[in-house]
Amino acid sequence: MKNIQREDIHMISRHSNMTEQEIANALKENVYNDQAMWQKFLRLLLITLGIGFTTAGIIFFFAYNWADLNKFVKLGITEILVIATTVIVLLPKINTTTKNIVLTGSSFLVGALFAVFGQIYQTGANAYDFFLAWTLFITLWVVVSNFAPLWLLLIVLINTTFFLYTEQVARDWPTILVVTLHFLFNAAVLITFIFLEKDKKIKNIPKWFIYILGIGCATFATIGMVIGILDGYHSIFPFLTLTILPVYALGIRHGIQSKNGFYLSVIPLSLIIIISALLFKISDGEVMFLIVGLFIIVSITLVIMNLINLQKKWNHEK
Repeated sequence: MKNIQREDIHMISRHSNMTEQEIANALKENVYNDQAMWQKFLRLLLITLGIGFTTAGIIFFFAYNWADLNKFVKLGITEILVIATTVIVLLPKINTTTKNIVLTGSSFLVGALFAVFGQIYQTGANAYDFFLAWTLFITLWVVVSNFAPLWLLLIVLINTTFFLYTEQVARDWPTILVVTLHFLFNAAVLITFIFLEKDKKIKNIPKWFIYILGIGCATFATIGMVIGILDGYHSIFPFLTLTILPVYALGIRHGIQSKNGFYLSVIPLSLIIIISALLFKISDGEVMFLIVGLFIIVSITLVIMNLINLQKKWNHEK
């Protein structure tokens, strides 16, 4: 039996003659983290906090002493820090995880360098230019390191760049089109990572990374559908609907096949919000508020009951 969980041991103990010592040993071997795991966790936590606080300290240092620093000092310090952290990553004696964490800090310093450069020379560029340059200059590091936090930073920067471009340049683009493009991009990234993990092309993709991408996709899909319903069904709305339906169907199928309740809870929650918006489109009177309230209570209850039943079924299949 692989991947034994705490609930499995408790279930076996109730239907067997296992002693307390045997149960404690089973929990210690399969559930509890040992000393080595705690040491690894604390080491990575302290390194991450150290890099994060150092980067934040550098940014606040420039912000507080901005008026008193010469422009060459400002640029020089930032460039030296970027070079120093990059050189640390190249040292052979440092393990891969530590290198990736340092490279993440260096990626944030690249953003600080562009911000300092823009403030000194007042380039007059749009905000999206700053994020676009930041995105382009760290893309190679992200691909080479293949580190989940760096991938997340890159995806956030791409979304931010595109959003600011539509706000400052393509101002005539309708909101539902912007949200649809955000949804398509994030859904494509999510599906790509899921298939790469399924085909063993990339190993050990953190669950939290997939979950954040999934929440992002569901958020953009929900916002797009609600805007489309409440704003009078824009011409983009049918395309968005036809795009969301297969993605949600794939999500439900993947959730059932992988026995993962995340997809079976996020997608129904999105559908509940969309149906509620549709009901409010029909009427926004007091009676409709009551109907929507009852609909939300009943639908969420059904979703939870379904998740509990599926979890019990999956536990028995182990």
